[in-house]
Amino acid sequence: MTTAATARTQRHLPRRFLHHISRLSATLAVALAATACAQLATVDSNALWKIVDIRCVPSQQATGTPGQCTVVDLDRRYVILKDIFGRSQYLLMPTDRISGIESPLILASDAKDYWSDAWDSRRYVEQAVKRELPDDQLGIEINSEYRRSQNQLHIHIDCMQRNVSVALANHAHDAPGAWRWDTIDGKRYRIMRVTSLTGPDNPFRIVARDNPEPATMALQTILVTGAGPSAGTDGWLIVNSDLDADGGTGTAEGLLDHACRVADDH
Repeated sequence: MTTAATARTQRHLPRRFLHHISRLSATLAVALAATACAQLATVDSNALWKIVDIRCVPSQQATGTPGQCTVVDLDRRYVILKDIFGRSQYLLMPTDRISGIESPLILASDAKDYWSDAWDSRRYVEQAVKRELPDDQLGIEINSEYRRSQNQLHIHIDCMQRNVSVALANHAHDAPGAWRWDTIDGKRYRIMRVTSLTGPDNPFRIVARDNPEPATMALQTILVTGAGPSAGTDGWLIVNSDLDADGGTGTAEGLLDHACRVADDH
């Protein structure tokens, strides 16, 4: 029907009917907008666990292929998944049900070395950007319980923000095992250089020394990056903050760069 014909038809319709149609359209628009907002606000906090438990692990067990995941390591009990956000971001997740940084399971005597495995998996970031990157331009990070959307432990693996790597270079030669405070990207963090990511130098265990209760561990965020171009030689930097009234954000994910712009410099 043409615009002119539509206008002629509307002139012959009762005003009460036109008013009803107008109100119905407005109500429908509000309902659709509310539905869209509700969908955006609703996050399945078990989505990552479902990928691990329903898709990746069963596929590896049945066919020897990782399914939706990049890697499924049944012996070391973790998977690597390409995150849908970012050009090079990957996630390491346990194949066991572990909620996150607050879980006592990460400190159990038989806990796996998730940080070490996540660090070894940085090669998938390099494959994604088709570049080899210095270890001080790569990072792995976990958010606090209050700054995450998923209730399955997941360690982010990606590139570092260029300016953050430059700022952290001031700690490249710190004596190992001691905390030092610094302001990085406008936020306060404490930083420790370590020479290993396993045993007593496991970042979970180091941070838990000062936060022995699950309630305080739940507030913590941890990032690990190379102290220099070669972590095997230079060691690693553990960057830690919590969610508190003194400016702690409970997340260090902002120190990573999910666009991996440092790869474009090489």
